[in-house]
Amino acid sequence: MNDSLGAVCDDFYVSVRLFLKLDMKLERETVLHFFDRIRKEYPGLTKLRRRDRDCIVLEEEPDERGSRRWIRLDGGSLRFGHFAPTDTDDVRRFGKLILTQAPYHLSFSDLDFDHLEVVFGFDLEYRGNHDLLVAETLLGEQAAGGFLFADEAAHVIDAQPYFGIALSPECDLQAYVEVKSRTTTFEVRNAIFENEPISVYLTARKYWGVDNPPSLADALGTLFDVAEELTTEKAVPNFVNPLAAAIASRS
Repeated sequence: MNDSLGAVCDDFYVSVRLFLKLDMKLERETVLHFFDRIRKEYPGLTKLRRRDRDCIVLEEEPDERGSRRWIRLDGGSLRFGHFAPTDTDDVRRFGKLILTQAPYHLSFSDLDFDHLEVVFGFDLEYRGNHDLLVAETLLGEQAAGGFLFADEAAHVIDAQPYFGIALSPECDLQAYVEVKSRTTTFEVRNAIFENEPISVYLTARKYWGVDNPPSLADALGTLFDVAEELTTEKAVPNFVNPLAAAIASRS
């Protein structure tokens, strides 16, 4: 998939999250060996930060487009992603390397895996009542509109749809769409709004423990396939594009 996803929004990004059942110890030698192995393929990962005792982040400096990769280790998860990627296949390759190396360097076992998820994120900047725009665009013609736009309603102050579906009979493969608004009641009350993004997230998730466990790399490939298909066929036409058009009509 090319960079067309970045063209439908102000910011596009991909993140991957592996959640563990047991906390891992972030010992100095283990972490540095793991990061050094990834840096052999991605030497731009030079910025190491410790956010707190149990969270370590390695990331690139943003390029002229703002694009950057990052990896995060904390006690209960391994996370990584790419902000403003030019191609989601690049993110796949980055993720495959990380999830192939992580079990050896960080002593992972499939017994320890809770779930893996791939998230495609779209940010749409809008200076106004996010919740009102979302309600009018996505929910106005639905049954929920009878509540959101009732005679008693002075303002819409919370409209953040969140939908989930199972993609397998066992429910171990799942997908979610979430719309996230950022308008506060203070802004609504005073009619003074910050230029903040409305976010649309498409999440593909795989749980372990239901069937024969796949390798992390294989699971990642499946989740990317699911995320790309549902993004292009469902999330973009049904959520991102209508919101983008509504924002443009109010500019």
